[in-house]
Amino acid sequence: MEGDVATALADRCAALVARARRAEPGGRVRVLVGIVGAPGAGKSTLAGDVLAALTQRAAPAASAGPTLSTQGVRAPGVSAVVVPMDGFHLADAELARLGRRDRKGAPDTFDAHGYVALLERLRSPRDCVTVYAPAFDREIEEPVAGSIPVGPDVELVLTEGNYLLLGGDQDHGRWTPVRAILDETWFLEVPEHVRVERLVARHERHGKPPAAARAWALGPDETNARLVASTRDRADVVCHR
Repeated sequence: MEGDVATALADRCAALVARARRAEPGGRVRVLVGIVGAPGAGKSTLAGDVLAALTQRAAPAASAGPTLSTQGVRAPGVSAVVVPMDGFHLADAELARLGRRDRKGAPDTFDAHGYVALLERLRSPRDCVTVYAPAFDREIEEPVAGSIPVGPDVELVLTEGNYLLLGGDQDHGRWTPVRAILDETWFLEVPEHVRVERLVARHERHGKPPAAARAWALGPDETNARLVASTRDRADVVCHR
């Protein structure tokens, strides 16, 4: 999938929600879509762009205009929110205790079981129950609990992260349940040089010296990127930006 990727994916989301509504006339519906890609692929940016496209899609029907926030969009005919997998990073202190601090970002440096449990809660919305998801604060490089409210009226949850398609021997079963919980998965690809330079810039922005930033991007990040790339064929849609 190329071209105006965010608009095309927003249309897919709208179609999935419409199908769910037809299957549950008058009832609450919830569609979960996963965005997968290597570190630096632009998953968070794409998720935000899809929300913006959903807003624009609904705008003609809005009397006062739709609203867009950092957490989601509320507009006529659509209610959506982004829940990042990165909110389930283990805290740096715990990574140090486990001896994994120098591999932060690898599959076993996340609370995979906690992420699966959250997705299972989000799968079936309950009246009057708001589920709170964690976010990841890149300024402090730590997860922040209870940051993202997902109300019972939310029909679309976009969740993005590296390891949504891992399975079998790749992760000893920790991440395997994720794919079955999601209605659809999208794999995001970008040119490798673009992805690596984004990572270097990100690491520098958050305090690493240039040499250390590049070493991390070409070391731990690259190891994780190769693992993520091996899951590409399990996605429903492959998109390029």
